[in-house]
Amino acid sequence: MAEQQFFMSQKGYDEAVERLKYLSTTKRDEIVARIAEARSHGDLSENAEYDAARNEQAANEGEIVELEYKIKHATIIEESSDNSFVHLGSKVTVYDMEMEEEETYEITGATEADPFAGKIANDSPVAMAILRHKAGDVVTVVSPESTYQLKIVSIQ
Repeated sequence: MAEQQFFMSQKGYDEAVERLKYLSTTKRDEIVARIAEARSHGDLSENAEYDAARNEQAANEGEIVELEYKIKHATIIEESSDNSFVHLGSKVTVYDMEMEEEETYEITGATEADPFAGKIANDSPVAMAILRHKAGDVVTVVSPESTYQLKIVSIQ
């Protein structure tokens, strides 16, 4: 099976490495201390504090494994000042022709995506529709829920 690539900016990569370092050291140590404290309270079969700490430990270890994999398979996106077309790292203002409103998105790798902050993954329906297009182009977005058109207003 082919290994998946994860596209990241240098900043996103550095943040992932820093997060991994935190989870692997500080947070892991805090959880181990909570587990030890909960164990000292006796009977583990009815110890909610122990169960919660163990669940947190499992979630933390899962996130560590995921981050290690993404960092290992990361492809750093080169910063580009070419605004003649939409590419990874572009900030794009689009006009939704159906909703009659403008939105601005930054095209990022999946690991950096944060739709609430206007950062969308390069493999999202909107990004896939606008990538490699120019300002003024009208593109069709095909999402699981619907199909709609966006006009690319500007690229930064």
